[in-house]
Amino acid sequence: MMQDESQQQSSKARAFFARVVLVIMLVGISFGAGLIVGQLKQTPLPTSILPFNSINLSGQTVPSSFSLIEDVWKRIHTQYVYNDKLDDSQLIYGAIRGMLGAVGDPYSVFFNPQESKDFLETVNGQFDGIGAEVGMRDSQLTIIAPLKDSPAERSGLKAADQITTIDSVSTKGMTLEEAVSKIRGLRGTNVVLGIARQNGEQKIFSITITRETIKVPSMKWEMKDGNIAAISFFQFSERSPQDFQKIVEEIQRADTRGIILDLRNNPGGYLSAAVDIAGWFLPKNQIVVTEDFGRENTEEHTTKGPATLQNMPLVVLINKGSASASEILAGALLDNRQVPLIGEKSFGKGSVQQLDSLSGGSSLKITVARWLTPSGRSIQEQGIDPTITVKQNESSKEDDQLNKALDTIMELIRNQD
Repeated sequence: MMQDESQQQSSKARAFFARVVLVIMLVGISFGAGLIVGQLKQTPLPTSILPFNSINLSGQTVPSSFSLIEDVWKRIHTQYVYNDKLDDSQLIYGAIRGMLGAVGDPYSVFFNPQESKDFLETVNGQFDGIGAEVGMRDSQLTIIAPLKDSPAERSGLKAADQITTIDSVSTKGMTLEEAVSKIRGLRGTNVVLGIARQNGEQKIFSITITRETIKVPSMKWEMKDGNIAAISFFQFSERSPQDFQKIVEEIQRADTRGIILDLRNNPGGYLSAAVDIAGWFLPKNQIVVTEDFGRENTEEHTTKGPATLQNMPLVVLINKGSASASEILAGALLDNRQVPLIGEKSFGKGSVQQLDSLSGGSSLKITVARWLTPSGRSIQEQGIDPTITVKQNESSKEDDQLNKALDTIMELIRNQD
């Protein structure tokens, strides 16, 4: 009986190893800015990476063939007093999460089937929550940007606010995905966030936000005095290139003399959208961004046209809520056209996450690369510096940054004339 039980445990352990190896080997295709979302593709790892032999670590030989994991797996199933309450799937999920936690990257995470479903709903642009993009900065949960017309924006949340508690639970040691799952919830329900805001001196306070179904808009535009088109990008979605083309047609009919691209509080989105839009302002075959996969493996993403706005006077607005695809577009326009960037230093979200579909409906989001501007500067954690720094006066009803952008573009137009 004990032998049969041992064989069963060994069989379970081998099945577990197969699933772990599968997790390591699955690779997705198709990409977005900061996130690669695609169909399933299996690519074998180089033999040197597969952990089937012992390795020497600090002079000590350590088994790297999962034998240690197998040993723990067996002991849990044969020695743990509440053996009848064990859930093998949760043990596997926990092992995977622990492996990713040891990597030390807050953007590399494992999703169980329900978390995968929730995440994909977010990526597709409609979900229940507060409508704020969050990230990690110095191991602290931080608001990247509240989305336009969202409960988060209406409640007064601002870019760079630190979230210290969620419903009175400290966020210290909480993973990014754990925090997101706690903040999200059914529309009509409330979540209470403890906020630390640095504005001269640190202020700590609580905000109660009622969740809603969030539908993320793409962009809007309006004509300013002097026939200046101010285009506000709220995110880079799949439909952004089509929306932008319609706006271009409208502003061309309106005898526009200059354009202000407002990328403030834009948390990013799809790389393809940013590259497509850059193609309106830059000549063909200009580098928009370089994807650095490490190990001397890079990929350049270049413009395809139509370049009809390459001679149009242009300025760009950025702030600490501009991230990912926003930073890519701003960096490309600065490096290729020396377009003035007005506002504040951007967030610094310059890593690429790939989403891999796994067995049973689970998925793996893992950092596979970092973004480099055309001049070779890393965006990750460094952000993009404005060429003209303008800090918004919080107590002012005036948009100081937009006003500076209007003054700057009028000067560009006068110089061009």
